[in-house]
Amino acid sequence: MNDSALITTGLPIALAIIMFGLGLSLTTDDFRRVTRSPKAVVVALVLQVLVLPLVAFGLVKIFDLDPLLAVGVMLLAASPGGTTANLFSHLFRGDVALNITLTAINSVLAAITIPIITNLAIDHFDAEGDLGLQLGKVVQVIAIVLIPVAVGMAVRRRSADFAARADRPVRIFSIAVLVIVSAGALLGERENLADYMQQVGLVTGIFCLASLTLGYAGARLLRLDKPQAIASSMEVGIHNTTVALTIALSVLDSTEVAIPSAVYSVLMYVLATAFGYLITRRHSHAEKNLHQPTG
Repeated sequence: MNDSALITTGLPIALAIIMFGLGLSLTTDDFRRVTRSPKAVVVALVLQVLVLPLVAFGLVKIFDLDPLLAVGVMLLAASPGGTTANLFSHLFRGDVALNITLTAINSVLAAITIPIITNLAIDHFDAEGDLGLQLGKVVQVIAIVLIPVAVGMAVRRRSADFAARADRPVRIFSIAVLVIVSAGALLGERENLADYMQQVGLVTGIFCLASLTLGYAGARLLRLDKPQAIASSMEVGIHNTTVALTIALSVLDSTEVAIPSAVYSVLMYVLATAFGYLITRRHSHAEKNLHQPTG
């Protein structure tokens, strides 16, 4: 799978289209919104950039993962929230404007944090082979993450109508690419799939639930309102696994490193839906009890 033109050329182009679509949904005002709700943005970003990599590191140590799978989990932890987080936030009545702001900032930060965290993981776990993100590969990561977003924002600025029309097709395309690449990565390692699922299925499941919970609980502990807490939860808990898969398969040229993200991309839909249902059901239950007449 690693050597196919679909992965080496097609996947980066597909990710560029996805990130272009993300850019079409952003404006410079989304970056300025930080000043309006700084606490909410800081909480989510600290969790995303600092806490999640530490949680992931703890999990791979506890489960004693194979070095390449460990690097894959760390790459997953470093990947930003994606537009899917905005969709889930909308479904469960979160602050979607906050999600869009976080996605915008996260996408910029990821161009820096992904190479740093991934290189540290490769070095720490002594991952075999020529797996490092050298300068040329770091530039490649920045290019596939940032440039299409910037182009998309420029296009939206010139034609808001085109941006609105392109939004739905790009979202459908994003989901299709994620499904195809995840299935391909898993099928490419089908001989070892049962072993990998045993090793990373539980780790990625725990990591997903921990991310969702930290995003929500951290926001509530700091007295952010319910919609902001839901937005934080979805942004921190739902990663842009297409970015992680592209870097693993096209930049690092390793299917094994891609496995945790491929498994996570399946689990996150189930777990995020269950988590969103749980917290909104609890909230509506509490509201119902609050408004019931007493005596």
